[in-house]
Amino acid sequence: MAASLSRLCVTGVRGVLWSRVIAAALPLGVRSLCSPPEEFDLVSRYKELPWEYLSSEEYLERYGQRSVWADYRRNHKGPIPPQKTRKTCIRGSKVCGNPCPICRDQKLGVDYRNVKLLQQFICPHTGVVYDPTRTGVCMKQHKRLVTAINEAEDHGLLPVLIKHKDIAFGDYSRDHGAVAQTPPAPAGPWYSWYEWQEPSAHDVAKLQKLYKPYWQQMRGEQ
Repeated sequence: MAASLSRLCVTGVRGVLWSRVIAAALPLGVRSLCSPPEEFDLVSRYKELPWEYLSSEEYLERYGQRSVWADYRRNHKGPIPPQKTRKTCIRGSKVCGNPCPICRDQKLGVDYRNVKLLQQFICPHTGVVYDPTRTGVCMKQHKRLVTAINEAEDHGLLPVLIKHKDIAFGDYSRDHGAVAQTPPAPAGPWYSWYEWQEPSAHDVAKLQKLYKPYWQQMRGEQ
């Protein structure tokens, strides 16, 4: 076994050296054609402009005209699915098995300007955000979606559906049974304490003593 392992190592080293010799002997133009293409980081590109990913060929090839959560099924034990989704799919550098539709595709940027993505999580009839148990997104991504949808509605990028409420104008009319006729105004005051009441001599003397310095100042007396 040790002999076969050493033979494989020697063969691998010879192959690497021989490929380097051939690459050095080729002309510059042929060498550039044989070199592998440079890697292009699409994640950083779509991080700044996440809405461009939904118009790219890669997105159409992967999802087509369906929603990003349409074909998602969470793995679970037993025949009964869990009644709530995960708190988060990514903890530090560890990714759980079968992550949610947003966490599994890092190019889906949750942003209030990414209207096409946000519309996939809103019911077109009621305008209510789908429950995470239906879409399968984790609670962390669901909170981010709700925040982005509210911010998009504040910026006018998404329509705001207001529920229609029928107003019964009979409740505000004077013909309602609970509304009685207003009684006529009495001849005198409404309440007895509305009438003028002569203060006592003690109260008058107390007020005169309290405001005597002020009256003297107003009259210019020393």
